Order: sequence, then C-alpha cells, then structure tokens
Amino acid sequence: MTVSNMAGRVIAIDGPAGAGKSTVGRALAHRLSLDYLDTGAMYRAVAFAALRRGIPVTDHERVAELAEALEMDVSEAGVVVDGQDATAAIRTREVTDAVSAVAANSPVREELRARQRRWADEHGGGVIEGRDIGSVVFPDALLKLFVTASPRTRAERRVGEIGGDVDEVESSIAERDRRDMSRQDGPLRAADGAYVVDTTGLGVDDVVDHVISLLDDQ
Repeated sequence: MTVSNMAGRVIAIDGPAGAGKSTVGRALAHRLSLDYLDTGAMYRAVAFAALRRGIPVTDHERVAELAEALEMDVSEAGVVVDGQDATAAIRTREVTDAVSAVAANSPVREELRARQRRWADEHGGGVIEGRDIGSVVFPDALLKLFVTASPRTRAERRVGEIGGDVDEVESSIAERDRRDMSRQDGPLRAADGAYVVDTTGLGVDDVVDHVISLLDDQ
C-alpha cells in the first residue's frame, strides 16, 4: 500500500510499557512520511499538571476537570503543558508512578480520546500509539499492532533510558501491567484483528520492515 493511499488512515500501536512502541512508532511514521502521536504522553501531561497543582491523582473529579481545561501540545518536538516545556518532566519516576491512576479515570480517558480523534482528523491520519488505540479509540484503523517484549527486556531498555536497578524496574513494570490490564475502562489488551509483534531481540529496522510487510498485505 502506498502512502498516498493511506491519507486519513490510522496505524494503531498498542502495548505495554517499555515494549518499544514509541521507538517503532516514530520510525514507522518517518518511513511512511506520516505524523506520529504518543498518547501516553497525554496521560503523563495530565499527571504532571495534577502533581504540579497539588491535586491528588486519586481525586478523580478534580483531575477530570483539569484534563478538560488543560492546554497541552504533544508532538515529536516535545510536550508543552500550559505553556511550559514538560518533555523531560513527564518522564520522571514521580509522574510514572502517578500516571496509572490518571489513566484509570474514565472522564479523563473520554476527554483525551476526543483529543486523539481530533488530532487524527487534523493530521489526516497517522501513526498513533498507546494502550487502547486499536481496541477503543480507532477500532477501524487501517492496521492494528500490539507491540510487546519480555518483561526483562523491557526493564533493561527502561534502565538504559533513565537508569535504575533492572530487578526493581522489572517489578515496577509488572505492577504497571497489572494495573493497565485490570482497569475497567480501556484495559490493556490486543485489539480484535491486531497483529502481535514481539520486539525481544529485534532491531528497530527489523520491526519496521515487518510492519511494512503487513501493510503491503492490506
């Protein structure tokens, strides 16, 4: 399938933390000359804003009101929250520990899903990654992927990015998976019709080549 035939279409990438969704998504978007959206950064932006304002992330009503009013810009250039560059701040351990509570907030998910759909409309489709993109946000996506990797591999990748102890990070990832998979609204799972792509032991180019081959079969 040529890029011109993909106008207005979405490639949806879901999967657990540290599986390589962002790396694969960006590389795939560049290969196909499409725009890219990391929806996880949107949830992190809300968590960051709540923490900065002293709003407990477990206060669902106040966090939902914050999400609705929040000015955020998520792009490949970075993340801006209420005019402040939060690109690095949303990746801190504090935000990472808080984001699952934000992601389990149904009104927040409803607001951010609406923003994600508007983004796709404005950008004429694109590569969009997160936890429920193919299963909930874009169930009719042109291509749906569930990108995963072994827990140990994911922990080693995360430590390579932000440091820390591999065993501790692996335990944290397992707990994050448990929370993401058990939430009632948009739980982490492979969408119907999604291709499962295990990135364990594979390079980025290998994964992107595989995804391109799947597109060619559409």
